Amino acid sequence: MLRNPIVLALGAIAFLILLGSTISIVPETRQAVIVRFGEPVRIVNRYRAGEQFGKTGAGIIARVPFAEQIVWIDKRVQAVEMERQQVLSTDQLRLQVDAFARYRIVNPLRMYISAGSEERVAEALRPILGSALRNELGKRPFAALLSPERGQVMQNIEAGLNRVARQYGAEIVDVRIKRADLPDGTPLESALERMRTARKQEADNILAQGEKQAQIIRAEADASAAKVYSDSFGKDPKFYDFYRAMQAYRRTFNPQAGGQTSIILSPDNDFLREFRGK
Repeated sequence: MLRNPIVLALGAIAFLILLGSTISIVPETRQAVIVRFGEPVRIVNRYRAGEQFGKTGAGIIARVPFAEQIVWIDKRVQAVEMERQQVLSTDQLRLQVDAFARYRIVNPLRMYISAGSEERVAEALRPILGSALRNELGKRPFAALLSPERGQVMQNIEAGLNRVARQYGAEIVDVRIKRADLPDGTPLESALERMRTARKQEADNILAQGEKQAQIIRAEADASAAKVYSDSFGKDPKFYDFYRAMQAYRRTFNPQAGGQTSIILSPDNDFLREFRGK
């Protein structure tokens, strides 16, 4: 047999086939579900949160040849894109929305039993993403997508999608809206005009409230000042008259006011009473 090259070649091929059916290399980026006659028997290099690269279960593994097969499942974050959809907001605006979700397979056994492959997981999550997006955006006005409230919208969509993803052994990492546009033409102009009107009304209301508060503050300040003057006048009328006269003199005879003014008054004028002494 050793002298027959054909037999030797066939033997080498059979050995390589047997070796390939027995030895496999599991990379760091993949999980391996070992299936024996259609039944999963074990999992190699399963995803674990916080694991360090190089310290996982990746590497060379052995399996029963021809009886055990390997179903490969990606450990990395994957994305599912939602087709452009029309969503009706609470202010009756029809929005054209593009969104996507990122997920990771964290339970490969459940994924294999419920879906069978990664492609079916993405196909199952895509319509659920669209449904959760329509339901959540249908509860809010269009302006919510332009405000900090948008973060809460994303969290609600992620939570709803995550409940379904767990059934397929997946975990939602993030959900994002790429675009949320109004249809071109008359609907867009009408929506913009309504938004401008609403913002103008809101600004006018804020301005009116501010003016009202300012009037209240000024009235309270004037009342407080009048009370202080009244209390001071009641305690010492002579000092109050002296203080008011000094203020009048400062305004009248202040050289920094600009220009020169001549004032002719009788010595016994009441305005000059404080110059007479006591």
